[in-house]
Amino acid sequence: MSYFPNINKINFEGPTSTNPYAFKFYNPDEVVGGKRMEDYLRFAVAYWHTFTEDLSDPFGSGTAVRPWDKFTGMDQAKARVEAAFEFFEKLGVPYFCFHDVDIAPEGNTLRETNKNLDTIVSMIKDYMKDSKTKLLWNTANNFTHPRFIHGAASSNNADVFAYAAAKVKKGLEIGKELGGENYVFWGGREGYETLLNTDMKLELDNLGRFFHMAVDYAKEIGFDGQFLIEPKPKEPTTHQYDFDVASGYAFLQHYDLQDHFKFNIEANHATLAGHTFEHELHYARANNVLGSVDANQGHPHLGWDTDEFPTDLYSTTLGMYEIIKNGGLGRGGLNFDAKVRRGSFEPEDLFHAHIAGMDSFAVGLKVAQKLLDNQVLESVIEDRYQSYTDGIGLDIVEGKADFHKLEDHVLDLTEINHQSGKLERLKATINQYMLNAYANN
Repeated sequence: MSYFPNINKINFEGPTSTNPYAFKFYNPDEVVGGKRMEDYLRFAVAYWHTFTEDLSDPFGSGTAVRPWDKFTGMDQAKARVEAAFEFFEKLGVPYFCFHDVDIAPEGNTLRETNKNLDTIVSMIKDYMKDSKTKLLWNTANNFTHPRFIHGAASSNNADVFAYAAAKVKKGLEIGKELGGENYVFWGGREGYETLLNTDMKLELDNLGRFFHMAVDYAKEIGFDGQFLIEPKPKEPTTHQYDFDVASGYAFLQHYDLQDHFKFNIEANHATLAGHTFEHELHYARANNVLGSVDANQGHPHLGWDTDEFPTDLYSTTLGMYEIIKNGGLGRGGLNFDAKVRRGSFEPEDLFHAHIAGMDSFAVGLKVAQKLLDNQVLESVIEDRYQSYTDGIGLDIVEGKADFHKLEDHVLDLTEINHQSGKLERLKATINQYMLNAYANN
């Protein structure tokens, strides 16, 4: 059966198209910066928000109308696989992502859960044989079930630590079987509610031990996917240990894991941490740990993880600017960890949302590439730090200065000449590039 019978394959029709089921800016075959758009952006569909999300919220039950929800249990899981690959084919995306509990229901024991997973994974594998869509990454959900009430790898209960490890073990096996290019760790419960009852050092040490076990098992079974940590500062915990890229990177260095992990950066999580999306990307790029992206956005008036589809062109432009400077995302991609709004309950809304997100990042890619081609920001930055290219500045950079030399330099200095940061001019220039990007189309 068809789950989206009224939807044909989504094609590129250009900026003047009025077809709601067409890309206006995302042309997968267009070459930008020497790469096809599809190869650069590497879009992925999030299985959880697209096929299992019912659009419930803390104040109301779900509103989503989904044709596969007439089934239950394993029949529903199988129907979701059928719907998913129809969706992938019609949208034309190269990748998808999932948690273990997204694709198969949990049983009464982990043994039963693994049996359910084996059935669905086998079905997914068969569909992948005739599909261009590949697995960008998978992960274990170690946060929803009540057993994880006090955490998973950071739990005070050793049985829970073991349960979480067994789930990740199975996840790595699934990742290898399906050819996953990455494996993600999102520590939704890896944190604390209060320090009054928390042994933080033990929890962090155990988290480090857990990651080393994962590294060791991946080597044992020959899984070569990139390991990714996805930072988030809070929600559901009061404080999560992977607060942002900076704290996560410090954790990796402290536990000697920096050679095995990179970061999966979510735009909405950056907002919750008090950062911009581009800040997190920039910090990761500067430290060579930018791995992949969860593409969404938060609501400026709400203080929680709203997971909206990305439509802010300023954000997608500055985000793609960092990704281009990173040389792309390597084995990572742009996964739409985003859900339609509660009022957008029809199956067709899933297509509208993904089209909007894909077009938004396509615009960002093209504008960011033009900014870099013309060295718009680079020339300003180079000029701003010119004082470090000769004289005392060059001595500082090359390690030839000490406090004695620096004191001698300024003792009789009567004037320091500053230059404008030109912030407003830069913002206006970015606006100009964005508005001109498709003026000739």
